[in-house]
Amino acid sequence: MQDERRILTGWGRTSHARTRAVSPASEAEVAGALAAPAGRLIAFGGGRSYGDAALNDGGDTLLTGALNRILSVDEASGVLVCEPGVTFRELIDRFLDRGWVAPVSPGTAFATIGGAVANDVHGKNHDRAGSFGDHVLWLDLLAPDGRLLRLSSRENVELFRATIGGIGLTGVILKIAFAMKRVSSSFVTVREARAGNLDALMAALRAARAQSTYTVAWIDATATGRSLGRGILEAAEHAEAGFPARPARRALRLPVDFPDFALNPLSIGLFNQLYYRRVPAAGRARTLPFDAFLYPLDALLDWNRMYGRRGFYQFQCVIPEAEADRGIRALLETIAASRSASFLAVLKTLGSAGRGFLSFPFPGFTLALDFPARAKTPELMARLERLTLDHGGRVYLAKDACLSSEGFRRMYPQLPHYEAVLHEIDPMGRLRSDMARRLRIGDA
Repeated sequence: MQDERRILTGWGRTSHARTRAVSPASEAEVAGALAAPAGRLIAFGGGRSYGDAALNDGGDTLLTGALNRILSVDEASGVLVCEPGVTFRELIDRFLDRGWVAPVSPGTAFATIGGAVANDVHGKNHDRAGSFGDHVLWLDLLAPDGRLLRLSSRENVELFRATIGGIGLTGVILKIAFAMKRVSSSFVTVREARAGNLDALMAALRAARAQSTYTVAWIDATATGRSLGRGILEAAEHAEAGFPARPARRALRLPVDFPDFALNPLSIGLFNQLYYRRVPAAGRARTLPFDAFLYPLDALLDWNRMYGRRGFYQFQCVIPEAEADRGIRALLETIAASRSASFLAVLKTLGSAGRGFLSFPFPGFTLALDFPARAKTPELMARLERLTLDHGGRVYLAKDACLSSEGFRRMYPQLPHYEAVLHEIDPMGRLRSDMARRLRIGDA
């Protein structure tokens, strides 16, 4: 088992951890890593959590990259069993052209399946498919005391619910079984339409979610006045069979950090103006490879470097349906007034609540966007946290680096159930992370 001293960061590059990193390749080696002293270990997958959920400054980090085998797949039922380090990219490359896709995927294919469970990720089809945890049939978990446990909706049910969305604190996942989804083609047909303001965009999303499998909207978070919340709706369906093979995937790499002045209100505003007009006023339909639609940012590797060495924060919240119109408007007004937003802003609808005690989704609208790290950015994030609470919403832990422990407890009402399971499965507190310490998880 490899063992080295490293500095790890979240994808936003604002959270850092000096850590002893170990890379186990077997169950026995994972068990050896779990024998570390209390408070010393957290698992780290693809490094795509934006903040400190998978960081453990001063402690040990278990890298799952060598635990990356696909153990079995049933091409009749689509049930796949894999280790936690398998990525969505590997699933796309191996199975998409054979007519199978993951039932739910986050916005990057470089996330791992273990991370998908630990964060109960959602995608552009949440209204129809729910979050990833809804499709997990069972998990094999190596508990902090070394026991190997099978978790499912029938076995160790409370621990199952604590592990789905549980940000890696219940144990180390060794195997995941989930059902893949059969698709007719490796292409999708995408309909794009402009919406001139927030009311029009939210109405278009509500209409599209009732008809389309995949829905998402890019939103201009810099727009103000009558144009506040303008954006572009995308609704997609899998194309019919008969398309040629997908073209070879090509990705560029951002080789350097942008200077801090590159992303400023002028350049970001100009980008948003041009991006809004890339779709004709009458709308359009396009046929795209499925992975190009699902993972547009993966076309530029290391895109997080465009925010410079200081990095960026991502804010993502969900506002319940009854408060969504008022809440999303209040958030966008605050963001536009701050002149801090970037060009990466997304609005989606979410369907049913997740299975996990700390699952993020519930029915409503979710807004996600980036803010370059500046002196006043944490103050803005605190204001957005308060607005989210005022409208009954919650912040997504996979994207977070700033949430207060008080706000966290108000946003996640099932936290006491989660902490009760955590105290039972890990009374010595062997598994901890910087996020767990910041949010004071398990301190009661």
